[in-house]
Amino acid sequence: MKFQLIGYALGVLITVIGLTLTIPALVDYYFDHDNAQVFFFNSVMCVFLGGGLIISNRYYDPHIKVREAFLLTIGGMIVTCFFCALPLIMSNLHLSVVDAVFEAVSGITTTGASVLDELRVVSPGMLFWRSLMQWVGGFGFILFATILLPYLKVGGMQIFRGDSSGQSEKVMPRSEELILSSLQLYAALTAVFVLGYVAAGMNGFDALNHAMTTISTGGFTTYNESFATFQDRPAIQYLAALFMILSALPFVAYMRLVFQRRLSFFRDAQIRVFFVGITFLVCSTTLWLWYYGYYSLEHSFRSALFSVVSIMTTTGYVEADFTQSGGFTSLVFLLLLYVGACAGSTGGGIKIMRFIVAWKVAMRQFKTLIYPNGVFVLNYQRHRLNDRTVLSVLGFLSLYVAANVIFTVMLAATGLEFETSLSAAAAAMANVGVGTGMVIGPFGSYAELPDSAKMILSFAMLFGRVEMLTFLVVFTNNFWDD
Repeated sequence: MKFQLIGYALGVLITVIGLTLTIPALVDYYFDHDNAQVFFFNSVMCVFLGGGLIISNRYYDPHIKVREAFLLTIGGMIVTCFFCALPLIMSNLHLSVVDAVFEAVSGITTTGASVLDELRVVSPGMLFWRSLMQWVGGFGFILFATILLPYLKVGGMQIFRGDSSGQSEKVMPRSEELILSSLQLYAALTAVFVLGYVAAGMNGFDALNHAMTTISTGGFTTYNESFATFQDRPAIQYLAALFMILSALPFVAYMRLVFQRRLSFFRDAQIRVFFVGITFLVCSTTLWLWYYGYYSLEHSFRSALFSVVSIMTTTGYVEADFTQSGGFTSLVFLLLLYVGACAGSTGGGIKIMRFIVAWKVAMRQFKTLIYPNGVFVLNYQRHRLNDRTVLSVLGFLSLYVAANVIFTVMLAATGLEFETSLSAAAAAMANVGVGTGMVIGPFGSYAELPDSAKMILSFAMLFGRVEMLTFLVVFTNNFWDD
């Protein structure tokens, strides 16, 4: 194991966190808030510690192997969450260590679950820091999903090894250029979202914060009421739904559009299924809300569109309390917690790609029963699916269900009722944030949960964000064998 390489990389990461902390520090300094000193102190501390790690591990072997990649992924996530939590602990919010770590993990994993009950008393710099954590976490996951996961062959993501890494179709010639170009596109889309929100009626500060948490499908907002705050401005809610959809599409499709001038969005099977699913669910939910008299037809459509898109893209914005619209909507949104967005986007969840592969496997089994001697080849996006890939996808699905059951039982053991335990586990693993039930419903807060439940959910958020297997492999004996 190349521990010097890992130490050097973590040092760079901590240093970057320190430099990033200067941004919310300047925001609070501009608004003359005491939290500016907290951010500046943590910035200096992170730069000092990170610089020490860089200097002490500067002579390292640059050739990274699979084991180092796994360990760097897990170590990087844990270190990032810890140092991002420090300003929350030292600020005037006076959060406990458990609450601060929960909020930081929720931010970095772009989950959107929060323990902050009253955002109106939170300083502008701290609000910006929450949004910035999600923005950085979303970009980090794009790189993780498009470069690392296909290489590590986790959860069937090897299907996109050529597609996403930019090697077989040469979206970009090298990983370094891919990272830089991805950052440019990510920032450009964020800027477009900011301008869109401003044009729709948001003030500049809210527009910037919501743009960062929209592109990252994170869900943090500057208001406890989330997008219900803009109930009198439907244009903002429609625009937010559009932006969430754009954020849930595979980022490599944007790369092809910009660098190859290829409009290949609807050639991707998961994108087609994504839009078909949204259309069906929005139409059925609209009819339910309108038929039973909850809203007018336009309001029913807007509420259905916003809520379905928000949950399916794992953003977690809230426009209305969908649990108050009957059992149908509650069941739909509970099931949507498991689906997730497209692979290669900032969205979480199981991913539509895996459902497509599972469906193809099921159809092949039906055909085999009818034609026992037949030979049926599985394909996905013109790529033949070998047995190893299929087993990887099915194994991921099985593990996801098992982990959800385990987390639900663990949460129930802390004293939470069943619906809260089930939806909290699903929302944490899928990185959605919003759940169902009396406590963590659409306008609820995780602050009321016991510390033991928050620690379990913090682990569940990390567990789901790094695709589970990436986390588990580090704890096997074979991983540490030389």
